[in-house]
This record gives sequence, C-alpha cells and structure tokens, in this order.
Amino acid sequence: MRDGNYSLRYISKFEEDLSEIVDYITFKLHNPVSAINLVKKIENAIVERLASPLAFQQFPSNRKRKNPYYRIYVGNFTVYYVVIRDVMEVRRVLYNGRNV
Repeated sequence: MRDGNYSLRYISKFEEDLSEIVDYITFKLHNPVSAINLVKKIENAIVERLASPLAFQQFPSNRKRKNPYYRIYVGNFTVYYVVIRDVMEVRRVLYNGRNV
C-alpha cells in the first residue's frame, strides 16, 4: 500500500451526478445553502482521501472489474472512485437510498 502523490481526476458522470443533486436540493427543496454546503463536504472528503486512497475497504462487486471501486460516505451520499496507477479517479456520487 502506498501513500501520497496521487493526482485527482473526475469523470463526466460524477460531474453530472453532482449537478443533478445540486439542482434537486436547490430547486426542488428550495435550499441552495444546503446544496453549497454538500458540495463543500464532498470536495473536502475527496481531497482528504487523496492522501491514501488505497487504505480503505474495496466495494464488493459481483462484476469482474479491472480496477476495484472504493467508497467515501458523505452524509446521505456515497462517492465512488477507483485508483489507476497514481490517479484517484472519482466516478460517481449517488444518494444512499438509491439501489446500486
């Protein structure tokens, strides 16, 4: 297990997920302040994990994957990422009530 010197990459699906979450909280729930706070919490959790992304339990999957998924829990949401060589690639953020 190695620590440090990972770069960070977000794929477009993560950005879409986050945008949908922010829109829902802002426009459906009429709470833009909560949306902004959630984005900050998610960003902080990701950056914090960047120091040692492999030090956590892998997400169990029934599918064969080239790169295992890892999770970060942030309130009612889960961020999913993989580590490819020296890159922590953030792929999804999903509401915990959703069936993954």
